[in-house]
Amino acid sequence: MNSRFSAILFAGIGLISFTSSAQVSEKVENILRKMTVEEKVGQMTQLTLGPFVDMNVKDKMVLKKDELRKTLVDFHIGSVLNNAQDHAQTLAEWHEIIRTVQDAATKGTRLGIPVLYGVDAIHGATYLKDSPLFPQQLGIACSRNTVLAKEMGRMAAMSTRATGIRWNFAPVLDVARSPLWSRFPETFGESTCLVKTLGKANIEGAQEKGLGDYRSVAACMKHFLGYSAANTGKDRTSAFIADHVLRDVFLPPFWEAVKAGARTVMINSGDINGVPVHASSYVMKDLLRKELGFTGIAVSDWEDIIKLRTRHHVAETDKEAVFQSINAGLDMSMVPYSTSFCTLLLELVKEGRISEARLDESVRRILTVKMELGLFENAYPEPAAFKNAYPAEAPALCLEAARQSLVLLKNEASVLPLKMGSKILVAGPAADNMPSLSGSWSYSWQGNDPIWYPKDALTILGGLRKIAGDANVRYLPGCDFAGKLTTPVSEIIKTAELSDAIVVCLGEEAYAEIPGNINDLNLPLNQKTLLRSLAATGKPVILVLAEGRPRLITDVSSLPAAILLAPQPGTKGGEAIAEAIFGKFNPSGKLAFTYPANPHDLLTYDAPVTDVLPENNDTKQALYRPLFPFGHGLSYTTFSHSGFSVSGNEMKSQGDSLTVKITVTNSGKMEGREVLDLFIRDEVASLVPAWRKHIAFGSAQLKAGESKDVSFTIRSSDLEITSANGKRIVEPGYFQVFLNGQEHRFLVKP
Repeated sequence: MNSRFSAILFAGIGLISFTSSAQVSEKVENILRKMTVEEKVGQMTQLTLGPFVDMNVKDKMVLKKDELRKTLVDFHIGSVLNNAQDHAQTLAEWHEIIRTVQDAATKGTRLGIPVLYGVDAIHGATYLKDSPLFPQQLGIACSRNTVLAKEMGRMAAMSTRATGIRWNFAPVLDVARSPLWSRFPETFGESTCLVKTLGKANIEGAQEKGLGDYRSVAACMKHFLGYSAANTGKDRTSAFIADHVLRDVFLPPFWEAVKAGARTVMINSGDINGVPVHASSYVMKDLLRKELGFTGIAVSDWEDIIKLRTRHHVAETDKEAVFQSINAGLDMSMVPYSTSFCTLLLELVKEGRISEARLDESVRRILTVKMELGLFENAYPEPAAFKNAYPAEAPALCLEAARQSLVLLKNEASVLPLKMGSKILVAGPAADNMPSLSGSWSYSWQGNDPIWYPKDALTILGGLRKIAGDANVRYLPGCDFAGKLTTPVSEIIKTAELSDAIVVCLGEEAYAEIPGNINDLNLPLNQKTLLRSLAATGKPVILVLAEGRPRLITDVSSLPAAILLAPQPGTKGGEAIAEAIFGKFNPSGKLAFTYPANPHDLLTYDAPVTDVLPENNDTKQALYRPLFPFGHGLSYTTFSHSGFSVSGNEMKSQGDSLTVKITVTNSGKMEGREVLDLFIRDEVASLVPAWRKHIAFGSAQLKAGESKDVSFTIRSSDLEITSANGKRIVEPGYFQVFLNGQEHRFLVKP
């Protein structure tokens, strides 16, 4: 294992601090003074390439160059996004696209201001043909590995910059609240601690060398703010969030992202407490600018300004929608299909409803980021970056990330790992399906078309055949994802009788955003029927769940001997799953979310104590009763814990800390990685406290019989809450700390 891979297990993350230089500021001001109002309005406009692509050509993206040039020049367009054909392009094709766009902007316009091109490279270079993809962020959160989060950001940045694109709409910093939400797999889970820590690492990886370097991109923290708290669980719907919850749960990841140097932010498409975020000066000015001190670009999501009229119904006209959003603080409109935003904003300026000084604020931010990215020096694909399109270490890193993302939920009688030479029946709709392993933003927006995946990427079936040998693997799909039976049950049973074990792969197809909305968390009925039929054979059943959110399986959870969760582990996921099943590596993932048992019992681990404790306050009867709790995850070895200690029984409310230590021993026979989660609970608070609050995580890689000490620091700042009057405070009183079954009580003094 080389030094980079050794670092994957344990490494600290250094803080990136970005400050615009006086030289950049001077250059920006010089350009700004020369700009007309029309040119400023154009810089605030972002268009998709869709209207400028010949859709009659299917095998590559052919641009209508004259139409593109005319639009970019006539309207002074400042930004372009997306892949209009919605599938991966070759490196050469991307270079042609970027050159064409930048030719029009830099050679055809009066001031030659380059275009800032953006793309969603969420877990790798999504739209680059054959690019290896990491697990979705949810899988990285299950790994509890900050280095993997950083490497995902770094690899995506290198490959994306190699295409000529310098702006990545990632990472997602929404804290997952509802497992119904279709963007659940794009998050780092339901713990604010996980989201802020892993999100920060991802941004540091993406911007590691500095924005002007050919190996970096501008990261985009999204979606500010509270996007994942939709009441319905549906995408782009309303949320009602108390101010202290907004600040304590949803704001911290963005605060860390700003400190880490994130230069752009995408605004939440929904509304909070009845106010669309795109029209909220409180969110975009008071919180984002004043409180967090963010100085970069705030961009809308897809078509969201106009939706103030068409969807939110808070603006009577499109012009009123533009007025509300720009005056509330938005810098750039992802229009994305027309130049209507340019026309309407220009009218508003001429009418005096929006000042030119307000435009200057936004254009100054846009030009600054463009200059930081080196676009004014060279707006074209950089030859030095081309070699990074497919970093040599990326496949191995993706495989390691896929391995660590897997969570062993159940393993009765140590049925796993299977012995080499075992004859297995492989069944289920996810068994031979690449999209279910990668999810959204995988070579296309939805990620659900297998033809765009690399030819050498292995499905679960392919991985099992590679490890176990074709002669030992039989395959019958059984049913599709919707539950439609595709194989007679009698044939499945007959084949199962010839096998030593059955691997049934159930779950979800790939999905993204609104197309991924569902009304029922239950796994489709006939997927469960297939599982029941296979379990009835009496053969050991291993259930692999390839899914991006916890689909309910409570009624069949007793049937399989083992359950392995694969939370969209990426293009190396099939190989990693097969390795886990045959013991080529030892799973170490821990749930980054609560796996509910019942459809209407969706408590998160940090629910208020009033939701968790019965009226008699008996903690042994706590009402947090999921199928699998947050932090659950098994191993093929056993770990024991000893020497638990806390450095004191008291700490001050400001500037103080306590050290928590524990010794972890691998008491089994196989090398393994033990992940540890540290929680606290405030016993009495001015607002109803959480049942538990996740504040830190760590791990220890141990050979059989080996022991290591793991330590954590509890800082006064970890105990902060937002009081009823909106102030951040640490309230004196007793707290409890929890670590792998160990507890300690300490007093916080004023």
